[in-house]
Amino acid sequence: MPTTPTAELAPAVLAERLKLATARLHRRVERSAFMASLLRGEVRHVAYVGLLRNLHAIYGALEHALARHATHPVIAPVVLPALFRSEVLAADLALLDVEPEKVRAPLCGATQRYMERLEWLDGNAPELLVAHAYVRYLGDLNGGQVLRRMVSRGMGLRGDAGTRFYDFGDEQHRQHLTRTFRDGLQAAGALSTQPSAIVDEAVSAFERHAALFDELGKL
Repeated sequence: MPTTPTAELAPAVLAERLKLATARLHRRVERSAFMASLLRGEVRHVAYVGLLRNLHAIYGALEHALARHATHPVIAPVVLPALFRSEVLAADLALLDVEPEKVRAPLCGATQRYMERLEWLDGNAPELLVAHAYVRYLGDLNGGQVLRRMVSRGMGLRGDAGTRFYDFGDEQHRQHLTRTFRDGLQAAGALSTQPSAIVDEAVSAFERHAALFDELGKL
């Protein structure tokens, strides 16, 4: 998907440009067979656990890289430990993942490629990690709240059992985190020397998610 050249990309509107550039792919991901089944509350245990396993690996790579570059002027504004999901994903998996390790399915190929990309960015182009933080965390803070209700209902879970991944506190705190992250994104855009590359990376991140959900849909 083409994006606006850097010279035409005003830093102050990075969040808006990210949203515009990824809108088509965002809709594609939401309409994938796997996501559609989640949104209908038709959740198979093996598929949901597969989702959590793969997301845990992705967040592990992303959050390791974000923490390593937490003092980088472009990355620092979007590093909010309250958004980090690795630990709560581990807690959800501890509750739901009852398969012996020796029979667990391996990570999806799309996940392995995603992790390789995050590790490459960590070592070579850390500013572009902002794109992956945008795709994951704003998605969790917004659409993830709908998924939480449908997953919990579809799997007959009680309270926050198995869905802590989606829990950001009460509505007021969730809205505060959303505003804080968006403000950080704007600050990152104002400081970045390559905002169009961040937009391109966000498009790539959505493509990677589409590939992952296609694989998960076959579980």
